[in-house]
Amino acid sequence: DPDTLATAMLTWGHVNAVRVPLNEDCWLGINGVQAQYAGSTYQTAIVQYVSTLHAHGLFTIVDLHWNAPGTFEAQNQEPMADKDHAIDFWSSVATAFKSDGMTVFDLYNEPYVSTSNAQTTDPWACWKSGCTITSSNGSISGSWQSAGMQDLVTAVRSTGATNPLMLGGLAYADDLSGWLANVPTDPLDQIAASFHLYNFNTCITSGCWDQNVAPIAKQHPVVTGEMGENDCAHAFIDTYMPWADTNGVSYLGWTWNQWDCSSGPALIT
Repeated sequence: DPDTLATAMLTWGHVNAVRVPLNEDCWLGINGVQAQYAGSTYQTAIVQYVSTLHAHGLFTIVDLHWNAPGTFEAQNQEPMADKDHAIDFWSSVATAFKSDGMTVFDLYNEPYVSTSNAQTTDPWACWKSGCTITSSNGSISGSWQSAGMQDLVTAVRSTGATNPLMLGGLAYADDLSGWLANVPTDPLDQIAASFHLYNFNTCITSGCWDQNVAPIAKQHPVVTGEMGENDCAHAFIDTYMPWADTNGVSYLGWTWNQWDCSSGPALIT
């Protein structure tokens, strides 16, 4: 029940935003997703859920989390958004929420384009403008065209939506080293960087944050869209949060699920 969930979050701590991951196939009603879980049914459920969170004073971040090219089912996180469906997805999502001033769009959850899974010598160029992806993930095999962040920004703005946009970096949003040099053009200049941080990532020291995150925060908002650790403890995030507070960077804990915290980050039991 969304009301019970929101009340629990507000009781648990100083929560003011909730991130809502979305599935491309479910939203668009494509690639064999059962009708009772897809299309208008899924869209209505998400819109109502977001509206309930707003009623409790909570902002929401909706993100493209699961996707797949062509007729493959969206069951995983791919290296980048797929050009086949992601532009249609964001055109539709933006239309649904463009009058909602309490919703932010996180355009792609965790890009991980590299020279080993894409036909590119510059993963950041692919991140911005798209390229041919050659990775095999689960049932997906073969080459397919990705959508660049510029494609997704343009898709959103073409609907008239003015919502702020979050753009995650490479290496599952842990690498922001090339973000400033490749940030897409937004006619509204409403782009934030999304940074994902776990104790098992690469950029886990204040030196890395000073070098790669702080310079962005001087020019754009930075949201730590996911933050956590996989040891059922909090020593690592206790080092990050004061740094983030000092540098004007916000953060969301991952995840509000009843998972085993020793096998993956979890906030609750």
